[in-house]
Amino acid sequence: MRLTVTFFALASMCASLGLSAVAATPSVVGTSIKTFSLTDYHGQKRSLDEFHDANVVVVAFLGTECPLAKHYGRKLGQLSAAYRNRGVTFLGIAPNVQDSLTEVSAYANKYEIPFPILLDPEQKVTDLFGTERTPEVFVLDQNRVIRYQGRVDDQYGISIQKAEPNRSEMLAAIDALLEGKPVAVTQTEPAGCLIGRQRDIEPHGEITYASHVADILNRRCVECHRDGQIAPFSLSTFEDTQGWEAMMAEVIQEERMPPWYANPNHGQFRNDARLTSEEKETLLTWIKNGCPKGDESAIPDPPQFAEGWMMPEPDKVIYMDDKPTTVPATGVVDYQYFLIDPGFEEDMYVTHAECRPGNPEVVHHIIAYLRPPGAERHDILRQMLVGYAPGSPPLSYGSGSAMKVPAGSKLLIEVHYTPNGYEQTDLSYVGLKFADESEVDNIVEVGMAIDHEFRIPPQASDHVVTAEQHILDDVEMMTLTPHMHLRGKSFRYVAKYPDGTDEVLLDVPEYDFNWQIRYELAEPKLIPKGTVIACTATFDNSDGNPNNPAPDKPVHWGEQSWEEMMIGFFQYQRAKGDIDEPATPARRRRSRD
Repeated sequence: MRLTVTFFALASMCASLGLSAVAATPSVVGTSIKTFSLTDYHGQKRSLDEFHDANVVVVAFLGTECPLAKHYGRKLGQLSAAYRNRGVTFLGIAPNVQDSLTEVSAYANKYEIPFPILLDPEQKVTDLFGTERTPEVFVLDQNRVIRYQGRVDDQYGISIQKAEPNRSEMLAAIDALLEGKPVAVTQTEPAGCLIGRQRDIEPHGEITYASHVADILNRRCVECHRDGQIAPFSLSTFEDTQGWEAMMAEVIQEERMPPWYANPNHGQFRNDARLTSEEKETLLTWIKNGCPKGDESAIPDPPQFAEGWMMPEPDKVIYMDDKPTTVPATGVVDYQYFLIDPGFEEDMYVTHAECRPGNPEVVHHIIAYLRPPGAERHDILRQMLVGYAPGSPPLSYGSGSAMKVPAGSKLLIEVHYTPNGYEQTDLSYVGLKFADESEVDNIVEVGMAIDHEFRIPPQASDHVVTAEQHILDDVEMMTLTPHMHLRGKSFRYVAKYPDGTDEVLLDVPEYDFNWQIRYELAEPKLIPKGTVIACTATFDNSDGNPNNPAPDKPVHWGEQSWEEMMIGFFQYQRAKGDIDEPATPARRRRSRD
């Protein structure tokens, strides 16, 4: 049975980068572009002079693997068709050294781009325009003077994905020129991927791909950055890295990759994805020195990833539906929910669980919940079983520990899709492995500090909401999973112990809901009876939050992504014989700011 999206929307994109109308890159607005000639992906020589009759020419710099260029490739193709009869011509430039003729051709066909795309691997035209990223567009008037440069619009950005743009500066510039008016906004800062350039130095130095870099990439990056996975490009081989050096350096220096948001001053986590300072220095030095390859025979074998399950062979496999779901090419897809009856006729004890995406290219995350017989809507939140996010390991409780699944329970599967430029399908699934009750010593349960009575005022940039959960028995804390929606800004867990002391268990100062991270404690942590788990969340409901759909309206608890949630999930375990009722009460003490 498939549910419509009226349940708890537990995932949505969150902004991590704002875009300014005042560009940081040098302006070329007012520059006259005389002409240029390049070869298109058909091997045909093309020139700007061919389009001398056009009233306006839009020159778009595009990269075949940049995720934003994938989104905007199709959109630019549609806009070119819409404006063709008004004397507007679109022209694409492929500036990356790593983008071959075949790859550019495949990109144009996949994203249905009707206008010519010319290859500029030596960056001669790229330097003429002064562009540094893809995608970036330049709008030229009838005299071929640049009147606008920057992004297409604000629909997509780094960790930004909106249903519709709020501002479309490129179209505004085109319309102004067609109407004989001055362009109001002449420059915006483009978000996207740094262009893969011709190397201007000879590779040198002792740090090489073979002896140093390959091992780091294999351990830290290749889980996601390989063919068929959700990352936009592969880093599986030395050849794969070529052209991505500048982009790698940027995300390493800004600590955007690998994704990890916990404050290192609090807690230790076994799934900590951060690069060590030594790893950062190694990678950045290698890039600075021109990326020497080293002795090819010394390159370590690439990691082997399971074609099937990463967990032990499951006892039961549950598909989200009886038919694939269609994922559109563009836009924002509401979170999809599927309710399945697996036929549990007796109590079951789950020791391992794994969600697997049917199509990793478009599945950003999956969460599977148990729905015991008679469960209320909010109680299902307490039964979060297992999730999938890029790079996340399967769930394994260890010897003697398991989550109890009452007889008659159903499974609710939530799937978050991220369109990547062309229509696809997906049929994801969940695997479960069980133990006999006699083999189980500890039962794993889910607790949460939750407030669903808050009101976030309009334009509030630092609104605080708090919630507490009392611990009624000695337990061992295992995982912490904060949850908010589009306006989530920061989240903190504090244990208030019975002896009057406090301890920060997890601090996430820059929350990014684009990444579903379950923070797994390095070792189970004893939480004594009488402890209060206090969670503090901060929300940004201002127009300074680029993902905010309605900064001038108050926000309350709600199921949809344009509403909000405040939940501090945590998993804990305790001895099976001690369990008469949950260690966290169903009615939770709430407080608000």
